[in-house]
Amino acid sequence: MGTVTTPDGTTIFYKDWGPRDGQPIVFHHGWPLSADDWDNQMLFFLSHGYRVIAHDRRGHGRSSQTSSGHDMDTYAADVAALTGALDLRGAVHIGHSTGGGEATRYVARAEPGRVGKAVLVGAVPPVMVKSESNPGGTPLEVFDGFRAALAANRAQLYIDVPSGPFYGFNRPGAEVSQGLIDNWWRQGMTGAANAQYECIKAFSETDFTEDLKQIDVPVLVAHGTDDQIVPYEDSAPLTVELLKHGTLKTYEGYPHGMLSTHPDVLNRDILEFVKS
Repeated sequence: MGTVTTPDGTTIFYKDWGPRDGQPIVFHHGWPLSADDWDNQMLFFLSHGYRVIAHDRRGHGRSSQTSSGHDMDTYAADVAALTGALDLRGAVHIGHSTGGGEATRYVARAEPGRVGKAVLVGAVPPVMVKSESNPGGTPLEVFDGFRAALAANRAQLYIDVPSGPFYGFNRPGAEVSQGLIDNWWRQGMTGAANAQYECIKAFSETDFTEDLKQIDVPVLVAHGTDDQIVPYEDSAPLTVELLKHGTLKTYEGYPHGMLSTHPDVLNRDILEFVKS
């Protein structure tokens, strides 16, 4: 574990496990979580000889609780500072949900040679919010509701989201994991309320269309059809159409948090893509 300081003085916390000469895999977490959400994947890829790195986004987890910079441009710049400090080359960048947006913007702007491949899982690109250009998107009122709930009682919101739509635990017959719910709450409450509040705008309103068009490396786009947070039809198929080298893998009935509910399936498929 370590930290890197960005040009604006923000301290970014990160984990860096495995052989320094191993191919690096960089993990980008979702809202409002931290690098800890990748424990399963980090241990899996570590066991296969990879160097695994995961950071806490600014304002989240153990990174600085800043008053500004809660936007995708700054998130991507923070990742560039981290990858530069560690001098990562040919890295695979894997992003989930909001982290998929962060990874998309970083990969589109990365220095030549820094990135080998990317994986987007349940990711927010191309753009989430409903508009004239994105009629199938999620209405702005939904995100306003998240902001209102966060401001009113963040602790309760961070119980309600993982207990319900995030992992699909609100579906009939779902096998509920209290550990996943508690760990989601723990990670969320570690971060700063202001950063998480402003991040809602960043993940819901940022348009990644041009970023996706600029990416030259192979990208795996993985998405569950029962994703109640980032609806499948308004995300994964549209993302693949914009990528030069995109591969779509659809998981029938899987929820938004499928990396945690079905890690054996996702880990195997991502490993196959990384090796290919």
